[in-house]
Formats: sequence, C-alpha cells, structure tokens
Amino acid sequence: MTRDEQKKQAAEAALDDIEAGAVVGVGTGSTANFFIDALARIKHRIEGTVASSEASAARLKGHGIPVFDLNSVDELPVYVDGADESNQYLQLIKGGGGALTREKIVAAVSRKFVCVADDSKLVDVLGKFPLPIEVIPMARSYVARELVKLGGRPVLRDKFVTDNGNVILDVHGLQILDAGKLEAEINNLTGVVTNGLFARRPADVLLLGTPTGVRKLD
Repeated sequence: MTRDEQKKQAAEAALDDIEAGAVVGVGTGSTANFFIDALARIKHRIEGTVASSEASAARLKGHGIPVFDLNSVDELPVYVDGADESNQYLQLIKGGGGALTREKIVAAVSRKFVCVADDSKLVDVLGKFPLPIEVIPMARSYVARELVKLGGRPVLRDKFVTDNGNVILDVHGLQILDAGKLEAEINNLTGVVTNGLFARRPADVLLLGTPTGVRKLD
C-alpha cells in the first residue's frame, strides 16, 4: 500500500467524526485534500466548512461545499487536518504547506481536533521534519539569529509567501523534547506570527493509515 493510499484511508475514516448539520473545520495539505474529496460525498449532511487556507477553500468550493468565514462561527465541533510529524502525546509539527497560522486558529476554535496521517508521521521525538515558523518579513533576519541561539538552523523558504503575506523559516536540526516549552519560547520572539508546533493545543485523535488498516490513537 502506498503512502497516498494510507493517507486516503485515514482521511476517509475521519468522516465518522462529522456530526450532521455541523460546520466542519478543514485543514491544508495532501491528506486534507483526501478528506475534502471524501467530505464531498456527505456534503448534503453538513451545513458547511471553515478552511485553513485559500487552497483548501478553493478545493471545497470546487466540490460545491459552502465555505464560511471563521468570524461568523462561534465554535466548530470538529477540525480535520494532517500533520508532518506527531509524537505519542499527539503533539504535532505542522506547516509543511505554509498554512500553520490559520491551521492553529481553526484548531483553537474547534472542540475536537482529528489529525489524519500515514504511519510514517508517528515519531518518538519531534524535529526531524524542519519546524516551520511564520515571520513578519522585516523581522526575518532577527528571528533567524534568535533561532540559531535555540540550537536550530533556520532556512528561508524560497519564493514562498503565506496567505497572510509573511515568510516562512524552516528550522532544521532541532530535537524537540519539550514541545510546549519550545512552542511558547519561539512564539515570544518579536516578529514571529506563530510556529508549527501544536503542543499546547495538540490533536485529540490521531488516525494513522497503515498497511493493515487505520490505527486510532487518542
């Protein structure tokens, strides 16, 4: 079974968490795209969605699924998104697609965060995947110097601008043993919008596609 097939089965398993008549939070990336395609099959059962990126919003609208502004929604029953890495505590690294800030906002509003991924994303220690950090452009060099002090090797994501008009620094070489502490420390750097650690608001459920079926961690 290919990685894409594993992602697809995990994404389709997340349909079980969708409540009738709900507004569903939808993430960004390859696994989230599989979820969007699956969600289209039950679009008549939901009120609509909130998207974490312009790309996901376009894909949802392409399926005829309504997309609402988050400011018009008080609470989301569920948010479904992928991850670049997860540890056993369901703390995540996200932002490989550059949508980490909006993903964090949608996750914060959601009552339940369902993460869908293939089984290669489950790791013992976070950090092999470079940690994305969204930075206001004028602060890029300052933030990069501070990240070096934290033991990382920041690299500017080439020719990439977020939906919010900012840049991404991908930080290599971190071994993240205390994800919550590092998340707060990086977010306190002036000029950082947010970073891709989802530790203070981790996933509630992790659905992993495996060669033998979907494995659920919660």
